[in-house]
Amino acid sequence: MAGKFGFGSSRPYTMAEHRAAFERDMSRRGFVKAAGVLAATAALAGCGAYSNKGADSSASGSASTADKKVSGSAAKITFCLDYTPNTNHTGLYVAQEKGYFKDEGLTVKIVQPADGTAEAMIGSGQAQLGVSYQDYIANALSSKNPVAIEAVAAIIQHNTSGIMSRKADGITSAKKMEGHTYATWNMPVEQATIKQVMESDGGDYSKLKQVPYEVDDEVAGLKANMFDCVWVYEGWAVQNAKVQNYPVNYFSFVSMDKVFDFYTPVIAANDAFAKKHPEVVKAFVRAAKRGYEYAIKHPADAGKILVKEAPELSDKLVQASAKYLAKQYQSDAKTWGVIDKSRWARYFEWLNDKNLVENKLDVNSGWTMDYLEA
Repeated sequence: MAGKFGFGSSRPYTMAEHRAAFERDMSRRGFVKAAGVLAATAALAGCGAYSNKGADSSASGSASTADKKVSGSAAKITFCLDYTPNTNHTGLYVAQEKGYFKDEGLTVKIVQPADGTAEAMIGSGQAQLGVSYQDYIANALSSKNPVAIEAVAAIIQHNTSGIMSRKADGITSAKKMEGHTYATWNMPVEQATIKQVMESDGGDYSKLKQVPYEVDDEVAGLKANMFDCVWVYEGWAVQNAKVQNYPVNYFSFVSMDKVFDFYTPVIAANDAFAKKHPEVVKAFVRAAKRGYEYAIKHPADAGKILVKEAPELSDKLVQASAKYLAKQYQSDAKTWGVIDKSRWARYFEWLNDKNLVENKLDVNSGWTMDYLEA
């Protein structure tokens, strides 16, 4: 496993550093953080933006692998996580532990990004696949030197992020954030999101006080009165509050505006590699699907597999998160991994309309269902 100081670092995480990094990593990253890195990556990759040709079809069930096993050097996959191991990645570690990748003829090495962004490693070909987000893919595709990566499966079917606050403050909707202090990353897409949900709820964005986001643990930040509300993932921060018996309010962005039901996170592939080795990408997605289906049916066991890989994590919190995500990985989709064309396009249209991307996006770009089989 890569260390905190970069992929291949000789200095590993201490237990305390790994836990702090994990808790920080589960907070929503800012948009456009890696624009410069992604531009440099495009020069390394030597390829242009991906133009989606994938149909908006869905798959169901787990395909038999007996006649599809892959081989050769292309079957040796480097898969880059977005952060340190966490419950978003549980299905991948299940697939590794239970031999699902091996069943497909794949040898998979799971690494962490050297520079804080999986997109850079995927785009340059250092990793063939990895974990990304729809907004990060938008940034990659819209940059001056586009990075050719594409989403090939949705890890979680719906956006499970929103605003968490102290129960006593009564912040039960975006309008009620008025007059309160919000912890911000000062990123354009984040600010535009908060502004839109507040105004659509009848609130005045100018009345929101903002302070820099400077915590590793949102619950601890609320307890210390560092801020009154913060953007979190329900699957981690809200579960953390429950584990600590700390009373909070939470509302999701999806409940406020359907445009924010974008895909976060996804499995992304290097476009050139996927086109050259489609059978390998299909094999990887099949194995990952089996892993997430196991996590859906057996969250406790899947959580134990994650903790075995990252023993510094809180078992109690991982179990709470695993139980929550078991209902979210597939949610209301016909099968795990499906990406809905209209939802994807709607969010890209919003980014275009708000001028939050360097160059206008083709709203149908950046994803494909070609590798998710029935």
